Amino acid sequence: MGRAKLKAPVLTLDAAQEQAAQQIIKRFLEDRFELELGSFEAQEVLDLIAREIAPLYYNKAIFDVQTHLKERFESIESDLWALEKS
Repeated sequence: MGRAKLKAPVLTLDAAQEQAAQQIIKRFLEDRFELELGSFEAQEVLDLIAREIAPLYYNKAIFDVQTHLKERFESIESDLWALEKS
């Protein structure tokens, strides 16, 4: 099976965070599925998550913040209109 060139992850971690994430992946797969991964394989899983899954959560978080800020600004605008009418 040939490997196509994969796009680089959009979101990256610093070295310590990446190491911790690898350990979490390794521990989870070992505990849950009795599957032992080496560092290379754990990094592959981490890269997949960073490339394909993390952006979905990131975009959802941005959307949620935009919605919250929009509602908050509308509330402030309403409060200002109330002050102006007095």
